[in-house]
Amino acid sequence: MNFVDDFRIMAVDYGLKRVGLALSDPLKKFAYPFKTLINDNNLLNNVVKIIIDLNVKVLIIGTPNDEKFNNNFIQNKIDKFKSDLLSIIEIEFVLWDESFSSKIAQQKILESVTKKKSRLNKALLDMHSAAIILSEYLEQNFT
Repeated sequence: MNFVDDFRIMAVDYGLKRVGLALSDPLKKFAYPFKTLINDNNLLNNVVKIIIDLNVKVLIIGTPNDEKFNNNFIQNKIDKFKSDLLSIIEIEFVLWDESFSSKIAQQKILESVTKKKSRLNKALLDMHSAAIILSEYLEQNFT
């Protein structure tokens, strides 16, 4: 990868109902929550549009790694999302362990969002979880 390029990295917190997205800045130093999409028939087209519009070259997808639960179902959905996306657009994929990303995101939301009603917004949690995944990736690969 040529790090001088003005591309972004996007993280995906894939869920059956909602998909949280986070973006890096062009210098790959910071991750910020971007958006939460509804997981419906428009998901792939919406993600492709974001990838093209924002010059995303790498997609980090959070994968479950919790031995207490059988994660084959969600992992199969993530694998299908990945293969469906690759059939539409060429992009580099990285699978990333998302362990504890929701718990960390929940804590960050508690610390930074003052209105209780806003803190209960699950879409907010999804995009913040994606930002945690992306932050971990950036820290390990770009510092």
